[in-house]
Amino acid sequence: MTDSSAAAPLAESLALRRDLLVEALKYIQKFAGTRAVIKYGGAAMVQPELKRSFAQDVVLLQAAGLRPVIVHGGGPEITRTLERLGQKSEFIDGQRVTGTAEMGVVEMVLTGKVNTEIVGLINTLGGSAMGMSGKDAHLIRARKQIPRPGKPDLGFVGEVESINAEVLSMLLDKQYIPVISPVGLGSDGTSYNINADHVAAEIAVAAQARKLIFLTDVAGILDENGQLLSQLSTADLHGRLHEGRAVKGGMVVKSKAVLRALDGGVEAVHIVDGREPHSVVVELFTEKGVGTLVTK
Repeated sequence: MTDSSAAAPLAESLALRRDLLVEALKYIQKFAGTRAVIKYGGAAMVQPELKRSFAQDVVLLQAAGLRPVIVHGGGPEITRTLERLGQKSEFIDGQRVTGTAEMGVVEMVLTGKVNTEIVGLINTLGGSAMGMSGKDAHLIRARKQIPRPGKPDLGFVGEVESINAEVLSMLLDKQYIPVISPVGLGSDGTSYNINADHVAAEIAVAAQARKLIFLTDVAGILDENGQLLSQLSTADLHGRLHEGRAVKGGMVVKSKAVLRALDGGVEAVHIVDGREPHSVVVELFTEKGVGTLVTK
């Protein structure tokens, strides 16, 4: 005799799994062949279990037919390395003052350590990642960031002048996952430290990516009461930036990068909580998602 009280929850569980599977397969079919740029940063780069979760997500995305491109930061690791070398980090408006000594450490940490760790983990889990600095194959042409009136010179802090999209296309067409360190090369051979959010936006535009995903240390863009805004238009985000409504600190830089990407032709930008395991897959392959979706 069947215990109906036990059978009901089991049936509900199986139905839920079935619905989730069908939902995921629908999105997998929809995104097949889609280029997606992921800005990787925050807690997801620090905690070992989140590092592994992120790498698994990237491998799954590629297996599902997407063509992911990773742009990573590494600010906390740079700060720790400078401290071990007896150097203090100085920030102005959220940007690191980067002198000659600091620039050497930035390259050593971003390209020599962080980038190789990400590539190694993705490849260990079955992916085909290829690490590169913006200096490789002239991927990121950069120029010095001109100080704003009344603001000090930040040293070797740069901004993107152009992206070599041909290199990205070549790698993606051969089923590689580019993992990019945000160090650019000036026309005179000078290396520049560039904000990774800005690099991710410019990479997404140049690669004609359909999606740009930012991993952050918050749930997404929050309203004035601290509640998650699950979806925004560019007009609404412009308004919030202009009026300073609940968009402050590091989210200001990200919001400007979001708007740049959408203005450049990217279809949708997702801001996702990187503190939650597998947040990228959940955001992309489920109806509800877990972060903030910004579209035109």
